[in-house]
Amino acid sequence: MVCAKLESLVVRAGQSSERAQLIYQHSTAKHQRRLGQGIDAEVRQQLSEPAAKQTGAK
Repeated sequence: MVCAKLESLVVRAGQSSERAQLIYQHSTAKHQRRLGQGIDAEVRQQLSEPAAKQTGAK
């Protein structure tokens, strides 16, 4: 695993400061966590539905 230095991330992302980059990184991680939770909830819901409903059988 390669870890970039904060200064490199600031330059690469075009942020104006290290603080701005840290805020952006935190926001992105939080957003990704929320997306993952939403996908997980959808999958769990689909898995809990009866097989007949998923295949369209009556």
